[in-house]
Amino acid sequence: MSTANSAQQTAFGIGIATQNQAGEILECWFHTLGIGTKSGVDKFPELLTTDEIRKVKRVNLTLEIDLTKPAKDVADVYLRLQLLSHRIVKPHGLNLDGIFAILPNLVWSSVGPCEVATFNEVQPLLRAKHQSLVVYGVDKFPRMIDYVIPDGVRIADGDRVRLGAYLASGTTVMHEGFINFNAGTLGKSMVEGRISAGVVVGDGSDIGGGASIMGTLSGGGKEVISIGERTLLGANSGIGISLGDDCVVEAGTYITAGSKISLPDGTTVKAKELSGANNLLFRRNSQSGALEALPKSGGWNGLNSVLHSN
Repeated sequence: MSTANSAQQTAFGIGIATQNQAGEILECWFHTLGIGTKSGVDKFPELLTTDEIRKVKRVNLTLEIDLTKPAKDVADVYLRLQLLSHRIVKPHGLNLDGIFAILPNLVWSSVGPCEVATFNEVQPLLRAKHQSLVVYGVDKFPRMIDYVIPDGVRIADGDRVRLGAYLASGTTVMHEGFINFNAGTLGKSMVEGRISAGVVVGDGSDIGGGASIMGTLSGGGKEVISIGERTLLGANSGIGISLGDDCVVEAGTYITAGSKISLPDGTTVKAKELSGANNLLFRRNSQSGALEALPKSGGWNGLNSVLHSN
């Protein structure tokens, strides 16, 4: 697989698509993909099967797309999401406008994707054939690990990471951690909270248990929130602004862009004025209840190298 170059706009994918009886593509898995023009051949002919119960068949698919333009169809979207999860393109490195309107809701099951409208009819037939049937969810996005497992990562619960997430080597996602599409980590990070769509977390940072980061799907969807390196979001904290390097948000403290923050010199500013600043400790004063930002000091030196080793 090739690595993305900002000067290149074309990407390709060769894979296998699931089609319904009307010839509509429900989902695609690309075994060969990269930046540039098509390179590779069809593989895995044994996967080109027909499922008479689900009324779907698998077909070969070859695709070339322009990463700067909106996706045209389901196959186009799936290629973009897999380019992200394969680390070929970084978050915000391609156009994802309008993908929600393109992707169909599907029933994601242990025997493959099923159409929602007919699932109640086909479910008993699937149970009779396979004896055991597990439904993982009803959603537009599948689990990332059903399509891509990046090297060097730990994912405790596959349901918590959507296809289109970008996980750098050394990332650990614990059971309650969550990573949405077009979001993720750029280095060794511990994720026990939520990384929402569009959010990027820098190397050595820790998203504590129950912590929440507002993403591009919140509000107007324009503000891109990022977390710098060696930054800690304490348990049950949350942010709606970007954090720079070496910052700490105290456990249970939620900072939105409009939050009034007291500074050491006695002045008060809105939190958005501190967005992206380095070496800050955000906390709530235990006596006055006011939100404060102080120069960070103390002994937090980033991730525990033994605990978070992959």
